[in-house]
Amino acid sequence: MKLPANPFTRAIAAGEKQVGLWISLCSNFAAEVVSTAGYDWALIDMEHSANDYFSVLGQLQAFAASPTTALVRVEWNDAVAVKRLLDLGAPGLLFPMIQSVEEAEQAVAATRYPPRGIRGVSGATRATAFGRIPDYVARVEEETAVLLQLETRAAVEQAEAIGAVDGVSGIFFGPADIAADIGKLGQPMDPDVWALIKPVAQKLIAKGMPVGTLVTDPAFAADLLNEGFTFVAIATDTGLLARAADAALAQTKGGLQ
Repeated sequence: MKLPANPFTRAIAAGEKQVGLWISLCSNFAAEVVSTAGYDWALIDMEHSANDYFSVLGQLQAFAASPTTALVRVEWNDAVAVKRLLDLGAPGLLFPMIQSVEEAEQAVAATRYPPRGIRGVSGATRATAFGRIPDYVARVEEETAVLLQLETRAAVEQAEAIGAVDGVSGIFFGPADIAADIGKLGQPMDPDVWALIKPVAQKLIAKGMPVGTLVTDPAFAADLLNEGFTFVAIATDTGLLARAADAALAQTKGGLQ
């Protein structure tokens, strides 16, 4: 039994556009509902949701039966959390609030076995099919997506240096936190936010570094992908549910006599 290739990691390295969905409902059943919708990738969020390791496991299992690659946003740049998620079989991780080259190096090291990193070794995990994948330790490094999230002006200004860290698969811009950092709290689509992000993103793209983000305007998401962004999440599961619920209720009430 061989370690399967990670389609997301390979796609972004090849510059293939990847459309994603943000997952916060903490439900394997809800994950199964969207798993066959056709998204290239999904992001199971542990930073801003009630997810724990067991709920993440259930969602990874739900997505495993679909073509969608399910990544996980770890709660923090913490080697213990990284180790546990990788052992659960997460094919890629998004690290929030990376602020420096040193923090980027720490994130990468947490995903690597010694001597290239600090990840602890365990042979009987879900990631290794409980010891049935003999080439796991040799190939997991090349298949695991390591994505770093930049969420402040200071981090964006260091994006090129952070992206140059060996082992980084992609740079992810967080417009909501960048907006807050520049005095535009609650305004992730403000032109000033994107005036900060886009020039830096283009520098990374020119160097061959995949860049991504989350926006909830599908037309704007398409524009970003056409401009060279590689992986863009275009909606959140909670947002889709909330808008559908609101729209159904408004439509019904609007038709009442």
